[in-house]
Amino acid sequence: MGILDGVIDVNELRAEPEKFRRSQAARRADAPLVDAIVAADVRRREAVTRHETLRAQQNAYGKQVAKASGAEKQELLAEVKELATAVKTAAAQAEDIKAEQESLLRRLPNLIEDGVPAGGEEDFVVLRTVGTPRDFGPAGFEPRDHLEIGELIGAIDMERGAKVSGSRFYFLKGVGARLELALLNMAMDQAVQAGFTPMITPTLVRPETMQGTGFDVAHDAEIYRLAEDDLYLVGTSEVALAGYHMDEILDLGAGPLRYAGWSSCYRREAGSHGKDTRGIIRVHQFNKVEMFSYTTIEDADAEHQRLLAWEEEMLAKVELPYRVIDTAAGDLGMSAARKFDCEAWVPTQGAYRELTSTSNCTTFQARRLNIRQRQSGEGQKGTRAVATLNGTLATTRWIVAILEHHQNADGSVNVPAALRPYLGGIEVLPVI
Repeated sequence: MGILDGVIDVNELRAEPEKFRRSQAARRADAPLVDAIVAADVRRREAVTRHETLRAQQNAYGKQVAKASGAEKQELLAEVKELATAVKTAAAQAEDIKAEQESLLRRLPNLIEDGVPAGGEEDFVVLRTVGTPRDFGPAGFEPRDHLEIGELIGAIDMERGAKVSGSRFYFLKGVGARLELALLNMAMDQAVQAGFTPMITPTLVRPETMQGTGFDVAHDAEIYRLAEDDLYLVGTSEVALAGYHMDEILDLGAGPLRYAGWSSCYRREAGSHGKDTRGIIRVHQFNKVEMFSYTTIEDADAEHQRLLAWEEEMLAKVELPYRVIDTAAGDLGMSAARKFDCEAWVPTQGAYRELTSTSNCTTFQARRLNIRQRQSGEGQKGTRAVATLNGTLATTRWIVAILEHHQNADGSVNVPAALRPYLGGIEVLPVI
C-alpha cells in the first residue's frame, strides 16, 4: 500500500490545506503539522520527479552505449556509471522523504466534520435531554452510591478485587454478575434483531491492528502491552472489529456490514490518578457489547444517527434519564470525525456520566487498514476506502446508574421491566 493510499487522503490535504488547519485548530491540536505535511509532500514529489528524470536519462544513455564503440563507448559507460549512482541516491532521497511524510501523516488526526464544537472536554454541546433525574425527596431518603448498594445486595466486591489484582479491579458476584450478563445479553439480542452479526472478538491484537484503528502504540499511556509477544490488550472490541476486514475489498451493495462485538476491555487509566477511585466507574477491566459498521462514505452520517438511536433504545429499556452530547473536537480522539455520547444521570454525583459513545471515523481507519469497496456506479471504476463507525450498546459501567437510579430506601434495587426476562423474572434485587 503506497503513501497516497493510506493514513489520510493526501490529495485532499494538498488541495484544501486550510480545511485541515481549521480542523486542527478546533481540536486544539498542532496546526503547523498540516504545513509540515504539505512541505514534505512538495519535497517528496520533487524527489520522485528527479528520480524519474534521472532514470529516463539512464535508459537513454543505455541505448546509446549499445550503439557506440571505442572511446565514445568508454565515455558513455563512465557517464552511465555516474548516472547509476545519481539514480540510486535520488531513489534513496525519495524514500527518506516519503518515510518522513508518512511519519507526519501518522500524527494527523481525522478531519472533523462540519458542525463539531471546537474546544476541549468541557466544550460539548447538549443536543437533547431525555427523562428527568429522580427526586429522592418524596421517597424520604438520601440515595446511596452504587458501591454501598452493591455491597448491600452482594453484587460488588472491590476489596477482594484489590487483593487479587490491585486497585481499580473488582469482583462482580451473585446478582452483580447476573445483572451484567443480563445487560450484555439484552444488548446482543437487540443488535441481532437490528441485523448485526454477533462476534466474540480477540482481546489481544497485533501492533499494526492497534495502530491502524487509530491508537498510538508508541505513546498511548492507556494501552496495556505484552512486550514479550508484541501484542496489545484492547480497550474496546472496535479494534479487533476494525481489523477484521484489513486488506480486503468489501461488497456493500446490500447495505452496511454490521458486527456486534462482545469482549472484555482493558485500560490503564494512566491519566486518572485520584479520579473515580470508588466503585466501578473507572476501572482497568470491564465488559462491553460494541456495534461496528462498515458502510459507504455517502451513508456514514445516516449510519451514525442509526447507531445513536440504537444506543438510546437500550437506555430506554433500562429506564434511565440521560442526555446526548455532541463531543467537542479536542475530546474526539485520533480517529473520530464526530462523536455523540449518551450520559446517564448518577444521583449521588449530581452529574451526568458517559454510558455510551458512537463515533463516525469516516475513511480514517479504513485507509490505514486498507479496507476498500469496489465501485460499480455509472462512471465509477476501481476501489475506494469505506467508512467505519462504532458505538457502545452496553458496558459494566451501566450497573452504576441502574443501581443508583432504581434503588429503594432499604438498599434493594428495582429491576427495569425489560431486564427481568434476562434475570429469570426477578423484579427486585434484595438486600442480603
